Amino acid sequence: MKQVVQNYKSGELAVLDVPVPGCKPGGVLVRTAYSLISTGTELMKVSEAGMSMLGKARSRPDQVAKVMQSVATNGVPATYRKVMGKLDSYTPLGYSLCGVVEEVGAGIDDVAVGDLVACAGNEHALHAELNWVPKNLYAPVPDGLAPRHAAFGTVGSIALQGVRRGEPQLGEVALVIGLGLIGQLVVQLLAACGVRVVGVDPDPVRCELAERLGAAASGDPGSAAVEAAVADLTGGLGVDQVYLAAGGGSNQPVELAARLSRDRGRVVDIGKCRLDLPWNAYYEKELDVRFSRSYGPGRYDPEYELEGRDYPVGYVRWTERRNLACFLDLVARGSVDVEPLVSHVADFDDAVETYRSLEDGGLKAVAVLFRYPEHATERAVPEVAVPTVTVRPSGTRAARTPVRLAFVGAGNYATSMLLPHLAQRDGVELSAVVTTTALSAANAQRKFGFAEATTDLDAVLGDKSIDAVFVVTRHSSHAELTRRALLAGKTVFVEKPLALTEEELAGVLAAVEESGNDRLQVGFNRRFAPLLREARERFGARTGPAHLRYLVNAGRLQHGSWYLQQGTEGSRFAGEGGHFIDTASWLLDADPVSVYAVAPAGNEDLQVVLRYPDGSTAAISYVTSGPAGLPKETLDLVADGRALRLDDFVRASVYGRKKWVSSRLPKARDKGQNAELAAFVKAVRTGGPMPVPLQSLVATTAATLAVQAGLAGGAPVALERAR
Repeated sequence: MKQVVQNYKSGELAVLDVPVPGCKPGGVLVRTAYSLISTGTELMKVSEAGMSMLGKARSRPDQVAKVMQSVATNGVPATYRKVMGKLDSYTPLGYSLCGVVEEVGAGIDDVAVGDLVACAGNEHALHAELNWVPKNLYAPVPDGLAPRHAAFGTVGSIALQGVRRGEPQLGEVALVIGLGLIGQLVVQLLAACGVRVVGVDPDPVRCELAERLGAAASGDPGSAAVEAAVADLTGGLGVDQVYLAAGGGSNQPVELAARLSRDRGRVVDIGKCRLDLPWNAYYEKELDVRFSRSYGPGRYDPEYELEGRDYPVGYVRWTERRNLACFLDLVARGSVDVEPLVSHVADFDDAVETYRSLEDGGLKAVAVLFRYPEHATERAVPEVAVPTVTVRPSGTRAARTPVRLAFVGAGNYATSMLLPHLAQRDGVELSAVVTTTALSAANAQRKFGFAEATTDLDAVLGDKSIDAVFVVTRHSSHAELTRRALLAGKTVFVEKPLALTEEELAGVLAAVEESGNDRLQVGFNRRFAPLLREARERFGARTGPAHLRYLVNAGRLQHGSWYLQQGTEGSRFAGEGGHFIDTASWLLDADPVSVYAVAPAGNEDLQVVLRYPDGSTAAISYVTSGPAGLPKETLDLVADGRALRLDDFVRASVYGRKKWVSSRLPKARDKGQNAELAAFVKAVRTGGPMPVPLQSLVATTAATLAVQAGLAGGAPVALERAR
């Protein structure tokens, strides 16, 4: 299928061929009829992409701060790879469309194939021929409403949520500053509420349009006519509410809002304009400044948007989906008229030219629609059964045959820490990349040379030419994908964690037993770090028990991180703790026999104590509240009158009869990914033993899971030896 994309690094716009998204449970696959260009939001993104790197940095200081923190934690090279990988990728455009349901996922019963729906979301309502849309981000289109008008649903919801935040009442007077697409819709919604509206915009054409659509008066922000209209309509008191629907870097809108508001008036920010509030003016009138967050309650909540968990109507009357349905109803009943806002309708194939014309000013528009082909070829639904288990005997691989790899998932970690090491490795062929988001697969194919990009996992697992599968998805899917790949006879590399529950771990082991396929590696890379391996070698063998202390300064997560979705993705320690337990067990050359964990109430800081068969102990302090400048990982091992110290994979030292100190690494922290991948590829190629014994992988996973049980029980948890 085709999709409009942009490369944020180069500014390139393209209509790209990408895989068709799969129809996952909890949503529907929609074939687009019309999608709407948001001439404000989207053109701002297009404009930013055309800036120099310095210009991009100046426009997004929040992202610069994240980059600097990553440099402090991970070093310059790793951060550079991650940042440039994100920049030099195609990103989607669009977030408002109308289309026809082509396929219905499991759990959906409110629409059927052939129904017309309006869809929302900058990850799900894209300028693309097909989109998978979760339940709470679509709404059925009322009978009689034209698809081109229903395509306004998302931007209409944004305007509607802004009006709700202003709490308009019959007979009030409102000022709408900025008469672009959102501003014009706000004017109409306010008029429908019985509010008299004054519009403000420097463009006389937009002012005239606003008056045709219900504004009592309008004019240039600096004109006396606007102030006169406000004085006349309010008896000199000032407007009851102001809606900031303007963009740009001028502070004029917030200054005008203060000047024309009444005492204790309401100022609602809907757009993205400069907000240097003049303190005296806002203080003296005690103005109530409010923000309107996108489409309404549920926005940015993954449980609502992705998992379909609705908010009870008695507690949250107007959610994203209810706002969407409400706006569609208003348009269907004629309370809002969107047809006068349509400045241009372009064929989808002409998308790039349309964007360029909007950007250079050749096309002046309030709203532009993309029209999609009416009679598209139906998508063939693949019917590839998961094959019966085939265990590949050791040593049967031809020496010169390349190792054929498939990746399931192509997120930040895969594209910055794994694929760069594999793409140029001799004897490796990147055969297929599978993602649920079509554009992610297309980006990975373009950057790393995969032979195929797809959203069809069954087809990849059924491809007998593929030797090994990398599972690099979100934590909640690791165990099930690993189980399926093992049953398909593949060698599997799964990023940590292997499992989030004891039941998931048991399922993986059952797949090993059923298939006879134990070719499994978990991405515990630190034991492969060259600096740590050298330090361990210099420390030498030990005879007595050891004491290990491991401080992990995990840091705070950014708001919105999927790591915070503990209900589905597990705790932070469940997701990351296996790294540190594996490192300790490798240094102590044994698997733990018991786990004791304690944590202060109300935070995620943990103290985990592991006991080993010979009396050795490992204490892991996992803290999320440490300062940003503190190194992420420091480790001390003491035994037999000797000590080993690791300072964040930058320097290591060993104290004994002689002291050894490594030279400080000048460039980066090598945490072992490259060596780990080399060992994995060798095992796949030769059929030899896996880099880490299965028993060790299982023991580490079981110990990680035991931490939660220990926290709940307040006592040590004994670990039974797994099969």
